[in-house]
Amino acid sequence: MKLIKSYFYTTFFILFTISFFAQVKNIGLPDVRNYKRNEYKGGTQNWNIGQDKNGNLYFANNNGLLQFDGSSWKKYPLPNLTSVRCLKIGDSGKIFVGGYNEFGYFQPDNKGKLKYTSLAKKVDKNKIKIIDFIWKIHAVDNQIIFQSFARAYIFKNNTLTILKAPKRFQFSFVVNNRLYFQDIEQGILEYKNGKLYALPNTKSLNSTEVWAMYSIGKGKTLIVTLEKGLFIYENNTVTPWNTEANNFVKKNNSLGASVINNKFIVLNSVLDGIIICDFNGKIIQHINRKKGLQNNTVLTSFIDNKNNLWLGLDNGIAYVNQSSPFTYFGFSYDISTVYASVIHQGNLYVATNQGVFYHAWNNNFKEDVFKLVEGTTAQSWNVQIIDNELICANNRGALVINGGRVTRIIDSKGYFGFKKIPNHPGFFIGSNYDGFAVFQKTGAGLTFKNQLLGFDKSSNSFELDQSYLWLKKDESIYRMTLSDDLSRFSSIKKIDRLTSKYRNIGSLQQIDGKVYFQTNNHFFRYSTEQELFYEDKHLSDLFKNIPVINALSEDSQSNLWYAFDESIGVLMKEKNKYKNIVAPFSNLTGNLVSNYLSVNTIDSKNIFIGLTDGLAHYDPELLNNFTTKPKAFIRSFSFPGDTIVLGNNQNKTENIRVPYSSNHVRFTFSSPTYENLENVQFSYQLEPFDEKWSNWSTISIKEYTNLREGDYTMKVKVRNSYGIQSEPSIISFTISPPWYRHFLAFMLYFILLIITIYFISNRIKMKIRKNKYYETIEQRRLYLEKESKIRQEQYDLEKEIEKLKNDKLQIKILAKDKELVNNSLQVVKKNKILNGIIHKLKEIDIDALDDSTKFQVSKLNKSIVKEVNTDKSWKDLEKHIKNVHFEFLKRLKEKYPTISPRELDLSTYLLMNMSTKEIAEIMNISGGGVELARYRLRKKLGLNKKENLIGFLMSI
Repeated sequence: MKLIKSYFYTTFFILFTISFFAQVKNIGLPDVRNYKRNEYKGGTQNWNIGQDKNGNLYFANNNGLLQFDGSSWKKYPLPNLTSVRCLKIGDSGKIFVGGYNEFGYFQPDNKGKLKYTSLAKKVDKNKIKIIDFIWKIHAVDNQIIFQSFARAYIFKNNTLTILKAPKRFQFSFVVNNRLYFQDIEQGILEYKNGKLYALPNTKSLNSTEVWAMYSIGKGKTLIVTLEKGLFIYENNTVTPWNTEANNFVKKNNSLGASVINNKFIVLNSVLDGIIICDFNGKIIQHINRKKGLQNNTVLTSFIDNKNNLWLGLDNGIAYVNQSSPFTYFGFSYDISTVYASVIHQGNLYVATNQGVFYHAWNNNFKEDVFKLVEGTTAQSWNVQIIDNELICANNRGALVINGGRVTRIIDSKGYFGFKKIPNHPGFFIGSNYDGFAVFQKTGAGLTFKNQLLGFDKSSNSFELDQSYLWLKKDESIYRMTLSDDLSRFSSIKKIDRLTSKYRNIGSLQQIDGKVYFQTNNHFFRYSTEQELFYEDKHLSDLFKNIPVINALSEDSQSNLWYAFDESIGVLMKEKNKYKNIVAPFSNLTGNLVSNYLSVNTIDSKNIFIGLTDGLAHYDPELLNNFTTKPKAFIRSFSFPGDTIVLGNNQNKTENIRVPYSSNHVRFTFSSPTYENLENVQFSYQLEPFDEKWSNWSTISIKEYTNLREGDYTMKVKVRNSYGIQSEPSIISFTISPPWYRHFLAFMLYFILLIITIYFISNRIKMKIRKNKYYETIEQRRLYLEKESKIRQEQYDLEKEIEKLKNDKLQIKILAKDKELVNNSLQVVKKNKILNGIIHKLKEIDIDALDDSTKFQVSKLNKSIVKEVNTDKSWKDLEKHIKNVHFEFLKRLKEKYPTISPRELDLSTYLLMNMSTKEIAEIMNISGGGVELARYRLRKKLGLNKKENLIGFLMSI
């Protein structure tokens, strides 16, 4: 019993939560994203939409079945290439489709690829030649019903039966698990137990096409027609549903509807987009081309598993983010960049770069646009309430607004904003383009008093406390003291650092009536008594784990809104604690106005945030499923030669083996998270290849090349635009080793190794024997070579000895030659002396001598002449010299053929190192003759003056 109660409470809570999630805001427009045909690569018209258990979306398109997984689009055409007009996803995961003369289902094969099976082939072509268009598909009581105009084809237990239309079917519908057909003659028929039963009093609808039927309460069925409007079928009676929604349908025609969790109705129109109304017919939202749709003709609508709305258009697809707590006022409401907003006297005012615009706060926002406040057409920096007066800080000056127009210009200078002056009731200070001005509240309203003297810098960031006016300019602050008469600044001090540790000031703000100075998320206050800055540790701790902020603002509910980078977050005050909320605002990243944090908190359900392209409305009480974890899918795993598609509701693929030749693998990722797809990011890790998870990236494809053999596990996780991460999706696979690293290959290698070792062992033994033989021969050869070398050295030594002997002999010969020459010279001298004696004897007068003396002189003369004539030593000397120096004379003659014999003799004498006197005596010429002969010889040998003649002759 307790288990039943627990189940009941859990079920009630889930249903209540889902119902609570299914909110449709009547303030602003949800975010709309359009998909054009060049994006999804299909036809223009999209007739039907479905979603499988994994969150993948399917569209019945003119060019076939489209599949969208959040990352990529795929198209699956029918065999006859006709358009798909309807689809239905069965509990088994089969995707049933219908087109012209064709119907069947797509189902993943063992590789996960969607393959088509035709059921139209089961139709007997002899009996039914033309199937016509299949317009509707329903799943009821384990039956799949394909409906055309002429008949319905019922598929059950792999058998096809046919239900003929009484006259002609229009369309069919399932309401509370009951199947209904509209017949053009018999009205609406209910299908039960293989037969059709007419609903009473429904023939009145025969003149129009019924495009949808939904239960909107106990016993009440809403009937949506093409042209006649909306009807309620209750108690067997059809009555018009006279509501706002009915008027819209009558005016714009309807092509069907869908229901958001039994609470809201989406009505598709032919001419003007869609409306969303409640079960009382009150229009809550109207979305058309002007408000973001790319086409006004909506062929179908679908609520996905997160209560977001998908629209199949006559040209394209649209996604409407209904589950978000944000709605927007943008270009369709005629407002641009918003710097501030405020509610005054029942109107919402927004200050923009084009002026101040307003809209009635209590009226419905669905159709009206914002109106321009007359006289504010210029840059408007702020709009605020001061003592019940609405004041605009405008480029044209300080303007008073009342009744949708400017009623008074207080001052013509451009202003940034206004604040009360403490301790001076009724006085206000305004920051203008020339510094600051003082205003006073009088009976006539706010009036200009005077411009403050002594300071002319301007900024929109300033605060006042009991003692000072603080101004932030760039990264410095100015501490200024107002004079008692509020006419000037009595003191001004520029401060560049709060403490010695912290330089530059990040923001200036007032929290709970106190002025704070922030740098690097550290908050300081100023002590007037001690004249120093001290840190508020409690406030600093609140921002300890928050990125460095650049602006901070406290709203009317004491919540702290902060800006960082190009995003915002909020510390929501709950009793005495703060809760940091940042995830929902990630969708606003990049759209915030730089240096102008504009947050207007009206109450706990209505918060307005200024954007560069309009105004965002945030309802924090709309707890929705954006906080749920997204799902990550490894969409496909491919390698050369094969692709395995995952996430198509097929059975898990196990034991994936990849050949080593195909070790170039590729993964694609997806996540059925369709909100802010540009901010959806993936992270992956291939174990054991990757040591850590990859950095987050919007890229949904990853390739790996040249992977080694082994077991791998690919893990992928996704992070949605709110920063929430999914659980990892995992796929395991094995890369087979190449044939040369296979187990059998290693066995073969082992056997070959044994054989090789045996073979090498034998070869080594043979080699050793052969080496010993060759070693013996080599030793013999070395011995013979050594012996031969010794003999050669001995021979060379003998030759060297012989050469030395020859050289010694030559030296001896030269010495003998020298000695011989000397002897010969002595002989020559002797002969010369003897010739002189002969000449002296001839001078003796013989006749004066006696005979005996005369005989003795004559005998002496003959003896001397005989000695001179018989002395052949000179000829022997000459002959000897030529014999000794024969080789020299030969080389000299060959080298210088023109040399004379006498010059040869001179060269020989010079080579023998004979002196000039000796040569003169031998050659019987004077010393000058010798020098002249030497000169002629040098000239013939081609020597210059600096070259040594004897050295040259010795080198020959």
